[in-house]
Amino acid sequence: MRLTDFWNRMRRHFGEAYAESWAKDYVIAGLGGRTVEQALAEGVGAKQVWQAVCQEVDVDPRLR
Repeated sequence: MRLTDFWNRMRRHFGEAYAESWAKDYVIAGLGGRTVEQALAEGVGAKQVWQAVCQEVDVDPRLR
């Protein structure tokens, strides 16, 4: 998954204004207690991060 696709999915699920805030502030256990931004910055793949987001929140199946 490309990073642009990841962010498009985040924005479609959380909305334009909230996606980046959620990615910055919400700690996900499935990412080792890191936020989305931290995981991506530390080299975790976008697909793996997206899967962790999907496990954490109820994402529309069409976006999975």
